[in-house]
Amino acid sequence: MKVLLSDGSGLTARQCATRLAAVGHVVEALSPDPLCLCRFTRHVTRLHRVPPYGPDPLGWLDSALHVYRSGGFDLLLPTQEQVAVLSWAKDQLDAAGVVTVVPPFAALRALQDKISAAATLRRLGIPQPESAPGSADWERFPAFVKEPIGTASGAVRRVANRAEMERAVAGKTVLVQAAVDGPLAMCQSVFDTGLLVAFHANERTAEGASGGASHKRSICLPEARRCFEVLGRDLEWHGALSADVILGEDGPAFIDVNPRLVEPQNAYLSGVDLVGAMIELAAGGHPSIQSEAKAGVESHQLLLAVLGAAQHGRGRRGVVSELVHAASRSHDYLRSTEELTPLDHDMESIVPLAMTAGATLVAPQSWSWFATGSVSNYALTEQGWSEILHADPAARRDLSRPTTEARRRYTMQAPM
Repeated sequence: MKVLLSDGSGLTARQCATRLAAVGHVVEALSPDPLCLCRFTRHVTRLHRVPPYGPDPLGWLDSALHVYRSGGFDLLLPTQEQVAVLSWAKDQLDAAGVVTVVPPFAALRALQDKISAAATLRRLGIPQPESAPGSADWERFPAFVKEPIGTASGAVRRVANRAEMERAVAGKTVLVQAAVDGPLAMCQSVFDTGLLVAFHANERTAEGASGGASHKRSICLPEARRCFEVLGRDLEWHGALSADVILGEDGPAFIDVNPRLVEPQNAYLSGVDLVGAMIELAAGGHPSIQSEAKAGVESHQLLLAVLGAAQHGRGRRGVVSELVHAASRSHDYLRSTEELTPLDHDMESIVPLAMTAGATLVAPQSWSWFATGSVSNYALTEQGWSEILHADPAARRDLSRPTTEARRRYTMQAPM
């Protein structure tokens, strides 16, 4: 199968490329950045330049479809927030012969923004921290102020008192959520029209840059699995669905829901093939329900660990420490497998790690350039989400031919 990844910048795309290539699929990727993460792996055979997705998702869609048609692809696989516009255009994509795996748009709308997601969880009785839209009557601190649209690293602020909250809100529409003590777990799943066919959970055992998990350990989390079953069945979810939960004293509390796939490699190492289930759905099949993942499987992303050492004030000594421990397979790396940049038979993958290590050793503050650059390539903005919500799919019914604007974009930003 010839697969086009909707994003080549993020961690999920890089991990998906490894899994897809390992079973013989030809993988190419879309990205506005010619030096994105998927540029540095033999598992991606070609990159295609497209406009940044976040502020103009419909413009991105035009360019993406032109690449898909001209490249003879079998599947457009959503690996980031492009799932929103692909879900919105699903009927037209089907009519144009474009194969993808996305939930119904009504289901996606119920989870895409944080206020809607909190209301959906509340309606279904799925545990979450105390939360409320708006901040006028909020008195419990510390708390988190969350913008409806945006990634956890860019649209979430921790506030300790009323003054900090007022600065964080600054007239915005927000969700306020109480802080809950406990470790963070990341849950991932794949649904076949409301039926849960694959589920995995892992605990973040060390924090990398921007709150990402530099180290993980697979865990069994049956309470969260049951919540996923309730959520997916109610929304008739189709495709990938992920969530972050806090493992508090009263059990898992859902703090963030993502209507997409998130970093599937730890799941695969633990015996759950999320990417394989997505491919089977794309082929029109009905995946068998996969067995419970093996608990205790450790994995890491050294790139995030290096950036995290620089971000968290450990400076050059912290960066060197991470590199030495990884090279010697000691401390947190003793029984851990690299998820993101495995060097076996893929020496190109050392390039982004070497660039990051070199830059942070010279100037530790440069971590922010690496950490925020990829997010800006794929993160949906409030403007972009509004554009999707107010656009009329019927007015764009014929997706079988690229628009003049898409041709112009594609000519200006030719594939590599």
